Amino acid sequence: MLGDCGSGSDISRVLTNRGIHDDSGHSTKWRRLDWIFLKIQQQDRCANKILDFIQSFLAPARFVGKNDEFESHRSELNVVLAFSGLEYGADGKFRKRSAAATITEAERRANAVQAKFQGRRIHPEVLKYCKAELMQDNYFHAVFEASKGLAQRIRDISGVGGDGARLVDLVFLVSEPILAFNTLQTETEKSEHKGFAALLKGCFAAVRNPLAHEPKIMWDGEDDAVDYFTLISLLHRKLDDCVKTGLGGSRWA
Repeated sequence: MLGDCGSGSDISRVLTNRGIHDDSGHSTKWRRLDWIFLKIQQQDRCANKILDFIQSFLAPARFVGKNDEFESHRSELNVVLAFSGLEYGADGKFRKRSAAATITEAERRANAVQAKFQGRRIHPEVLKYCKAELMQDNYFHAVFEASKGLAQRIRDISGVGGDGARLVDLVFLVSEPILAFNTLQTETEKSEHKGFAALLKGCFAAVRNPLAHEPKIMWDGEDDAVDYFTLISLLHRKLDDCVKTGLGGSRWA
């Protein structure tokens, strides 16, 4: 896994900076690290230098502007470290934890929310906006970003600016919609259209707005996050099937 976290020159630079001599004779990145780490372990009978290398090689500062990449590497690393009772934090520091006994347990720790998604249809657009927050187990901001992503998707599809309830009113006004959830040919279809527009407004009012103003410490959202994501996923799936009508331009041009 560490071999995929940088180039061969990146590895050489960090090894030199940490005072670790590379006489492995290997050119393949993972073979180099495997040989070097095994030698260190045999000589020192502890993993201090190995952990020191990881902290330098996977230092957050190396991934400025590439947070998703950093969190992906960190998540993979933590699955392995879980068996040794360690966890590598988003701040680049190690913390002790009880050791995992099974692969399932280790993966569950590294992917807590993803495990909760089993049996749920989470739309890709949800994860698109909050992947980094989920990898940090930051459910509060993950839900917040996912709800903001829902508004952005409406803007992208409709070409209309605005936000929140006003955006929904502009785009989904049933008498002159810019986007339609169905053909709006029958009263039942008009009712369905109004209902999903109301759900969008309710999502912004009940999920995004309170999170924007509520202190994080007051939010108990790990379990609720999955339900929020399910609701937002439903709305994204409805947006998948929306039709742009070409109407309503005079209201926002």
